[in-house]
Amino acid sequence: MIILVAYASVEGQTAKIASRIAEKVEDAGHQAILANLAEPGFAIPGRFDAVILCGPIHMGAYPNTLIRFIQNWKAALLEVPSALVTVSLAILSDYSEGHEEAMSYPEKLIKETGWTPQVQYHAAGALKYLEYDFFKRWVMRRISGHEGRPVDTSQDYEFTDWAALDVFTADFLAQAAKQEV
Repeated sequence: MIILVAYASVEGQTAKIASRIAEKVEDAGHQAILANLAEPGFAIPGRFDAVILCGPIHMGAYPNTLIRFIQNWKAALLEVPSALVTVSLAILSDYSEGHEEAMSYPEKLIKETGWTPQVQYHAAGALKYLEYDFFKRWVMRRISGHEGRPVDTSQDYEFTDWAALDVFTADFLAQAAKQEV
């Protein structure tokens, strides 16, 4: 199978997650096409048998590049097995409101675009304190402290569960292979 793994990334963690998915697709004997939706002149690179879209949540929304891609290619996305990987720190929230909000992001995207992925996966992202400007570092430190997460801004913190992501990828590939037959 040829699997399109397309992503929009803001701070790089979603790109890292998409790269890991593409690596696992290749390890399983399939061809992965890894595509950054923000690259100038991006276009669907030919035919694919399934698609995994990856997008982060920042300020309560997916990046516009991901939304536009889905709107422009919805018909093609509906013809093949598809998955959406949502990357956020809110998925880690110990507070029911924060966790429920994180779980609701895909539904908002579905309503906005009309595309319903067959599989949805929520991945925890990363705190990139070293990359933030002063104001964002201050805000993220306060949020992180409120959630009982790290507040030492002298380093970055990665919360992605790589083993769970690998299981998601293997399960999606198995499901897509069944639909291909």
